[in-house]
Amino acid sequence: MCGRYASSRKPEDLVGLFDVASWDPTEALAQNWNIGPTDPVYAVLDRAVRGEHPEPVRQLRTLRWGLVPSWAKDARGGARMINARVEGIQEKPSFRKALAKRRCLIPADGYYEWFTPEVPPGTPKSRIRKQPHFITPADGSVLAMAGLYEFWRDRGVPDDDPAAWLCTCTIVTTAAEPALAAIHDRMPLRLLPEHWDAWLDPALDDADEARALLAPPPPGLMEARPVSPAVGNIRNNGPELIRPLEPDGLF
Repeated sequence: MCGRYASSRKPEDLVGLFDVASWDPTEALAQNWNIGPTDPVYAVLDRAVRGEHPEPVRQLRTLRWGLVPSWAKDARGGARMINARVEGIQEKPSFRKALAKRRCLIPADGYYEWFTPEVPPGTPKSRIRKQPHFITPADGSVLAMAGLYEFWRDRGVPDDDPAAWLCTCTIVTTAAEPALAAIHDRMPLRLLPEHWDAWLDPALDDADEARALLAPPPPGLMEARPVSPAVGNIRNNGPELIRPLEPDGLF
């Protein structure tokens, strides 16, 4: 799974990287090296801008991480739907419609996973020290994670209230490549630049055809480095969280 990630690029940089044509500066987010479930996050999507552009345009939007299906009775389940497993994604009610109609890219610097060492049977959980790792593109490029988004209407809020609609997203995950599987058996499904347009194309409205686009890139493009256990506390935030630990700082 992907339960924590970093996104420190400025929106102006993301606009250039993803060839964005429309974004609202009032939705700009602060740099965040410790993004957790239900946090606001950036997403890139192709969609018509109401009242401005009848045709779809590339947008940078601020969404809430944790997908809430349009048919959900309330928004509380979003925190449990931060990831969508690619296996069978086109068949699951929570994701099928979004896969066909509402696909996005979620930009990141990288994501965190915790390595659990082998311990003798019966070792209390309190004595197992997990080592966090930051996993990032080896060449320093942006990590574009395949995502889905949904709109959810809060029926308890009047139509003219800005809070009437909630837009949420989820990150598609796949089996980890061999070099990363020892840390965790899952990873976000990264899409390389040559596949961005096809994934975002709103003219593609068939879930099975969209699923066919979700092939992970060749292995070896990511690197993992051990980082401080401070990332385990969601209140900690700053570039020091992604700095590699010296050997004597490892668990």
